[in-house]
Amino acid sequence: MLSRYVVVPATPVVSESVREGGRYYSKTVSNGFDLYDNQDKQRLKPTFATRQEAEAECGRLNSERLASIQSAYG
Repeated sequence: MLSRYVVVPATPVVSESVREGGRYYSKTVSNGFDLYDNQDKQRLKPTFATRQEAEAECGRLNSERLASIQSAYG
């Protein structure tokens, strides 16, 4: 079974732009990690600095969901 919440890298942010000839090149910086909701197909708002923090929150959300499903079916 696919977990509802998973950890994904945060969307990179442009840190600077460099012009070389007629082209512009941008350098990006990673912002950390986000949680992705597989059911609603969207990223959740809180961004975590480390993967460990994101994994901990992801595990908590998935276990809460599993507990609510189990209690619904008795």
